[in-house]
Amino acid sequence: MLKIWGRPTSICTQRALWTLVEADVPFELILASATMGPNGHVSGGGPAFGFVSSPEYRAMNPHGTIPTIDDDGYILWESNTICRYLAQTYAPLLFGGDVKTLALGSQWMDWTNTQLEPHLHTLVMHLVRMREEDRDPAAVEQTRLEIIPELERLDAHLADKSYVAGDSFTVGDIPPACAVYRWTVFGLEGPEMPNLKAWQARVREREGFQRHIAPKENHLN
Repeated sequence: MLKIWGRPTSICTQRALWTLVEADVPFELILASATMGPNGHVSGGGPAFGFVSSPEYRAMNPHGTIPTIDDDGYILWESNTICRYLAQTYAPLLFGGDVKTLALGSQWMDWTNTQLEPHLHTLVMHLVRMREEDRDPAAVEQTRLEIIPELERLDAHLADKSYVAGDSFTVGDIPPACAVYRWTVFGLEGPEMPNLKAWQARVREREGFQRHIAPKENHLN
């Protein structure tokens, strides 16, 4: 059985777990993180806890990041790479059937990492994970202003398509859907983005989303 090391509140782990469900791959989740509490959730301002600094884990993943997978001895880390590997190996339809569809989906997967994740990291730290006395409302507001134009770019892209790579759901939808949902959970003010809203409604119906992304405790702990 495939093994995946991570924690349920990690957005990078979440995208891999969702892809595993889409690909119908049985797996064992092994809790691991540098900032993990006893139930796999980050403890706000608490001490580091987890498996990622151990020699055993660093032998698999020298960076000590999550997630990492072991698929019958094949070790892989970096969440977007894991998602693409799982789709290509176990669910080729998640690629959309051609190289250009794959490339377009991959573009939005990597855009999520470079354009959304840094902002979301700031928000989750100052809204959820830092001690109250260490949080900075000004940093939250500045980040809110910076992330909105990025979300509007995705909204514009979705104006003439149902999913990020075209008319069908692909692995390319998973990372941005995880990120956009986390933004909505935070409840910060933003403009109406009807295309983004319609796309979110479609992806939220999927089993993998319902199991691993929808629970709000996976974003507010």
